[in-house]
Amino acid sequence: MVGVGVGILIPVQGLCLDWAKRDAGTVQAPLPLPASRFAHPYSAWLLEEDEDEDEVPRVLGEDSNPSTKTLSKALERYYTKIVERYMTFCSDAGQRDELLRRFAALELSSPSTTCIPSQIQRATTKTTATTSTSASASASPPTSTPPPPSPPPPDPTAQPLSDILPALRKLREGIVASHRADDFATQVYLFAIRLSILVKHPESYHPAILHLLRVLHPRQPLTSVEHAEVAAYLVLDAACRRADLAAAYALRSRHGLRDAKVDAALAALAHDNYVAFRRVRRAVDGHRARLMEFADEEMRGHALKCLGRSYLSVDRPFLERCAGATWELLTARDGVGWELDGEKVVIRRVKGR
Repeated sequence: MVGVGVGILIPVQGLCLDWAKRDAGTVQAPLPLPASRFAHPYSAWLLEEDEDEDEVPRVLGEDSNPSTKTLSKALERYYTKIVERYMTFCSDAGQRDELLRRFAALELSSPSTTCIPSQIQRATTKTTATTSTSASASASPPTSTPPPPSPPPPDPTAQPLSDILPALRKLREGIVASHRADDFATQVYLFAIRLSILVKHPESYHPAILHLLRVLHPRQPLTSVEHAEVAAYLVLDAACRRADLAAAYALRSRHGLRDAKVDAALAALAHDNYVAFRRVRRAVDGHRARLMEFADEEMRGHALKCLGRSYLSVDRPFLERCAGATWELLTARDGVGWELDGEKVVIRRVKGR
């Protein structure tokens, strides 16, 4: 897995591979996890190929009162199978860029109405408005409106990952049903949170974060590093995805989070400073960068509006640096309708008197 840097901590046989330096393109030396995180013997984590993959649902469904030992072993074997499949998925991707592309291709949150791109929202709004106008104007013949853009077909290379996420949910349900609050439960929730953030699926990572902080942490305290990591995810989710800065600052104070990069991200959001926001996003690890992507479109749109109201024309390199995108991408994705004249972008032309 050399060269795959996505900022995820993957637990495998007592080691934690740290790829937080996602821009470096190299894998750092494995960092040993605390011994308490893997107190079980390695023999308990080995899974034979002929094992039933649905053992956890079967144990919970058929036995109304399964023994603690039986359920614990089933949970651990199920988690081992999930980790194996995830490692296979990462190995098949090979390079960092391909792995990030597969994560971006999944993004389970895209079908929801809250995460529809602005272009699709604008197209849907225009279609609805045109249909209403045509229906009200009885004298004019009905006009045909183009249908909204259809979503792209699913990427077959991301299918293994889409199978892993429901399996992680089954595993979390088994942990809740067993009332288990130990190092294993903590490790499962951390793994599920990190993976769900990478695919930008708040329906998975947000309840997992709340359960980890409210239920597991009081009974099995997280380490200071783990608590700061999860609290930072919760704060950035409130600020970037839910666009609630007041809640973000309240969560930051409640959990005693002291993180300079999180503070810089909140300050950039509070001041609508897109340049500072992108600078922070480049400096953080892959998980925080994915959370900050929720606010990227709105921040970029605000920056473009400021440029449009402040300048008659700007140099193309200056515009691309401010927007963090090429001219071709701005016109295709953001619908920028300014005129390109050589290396100068004409925003408005002064009308002669």
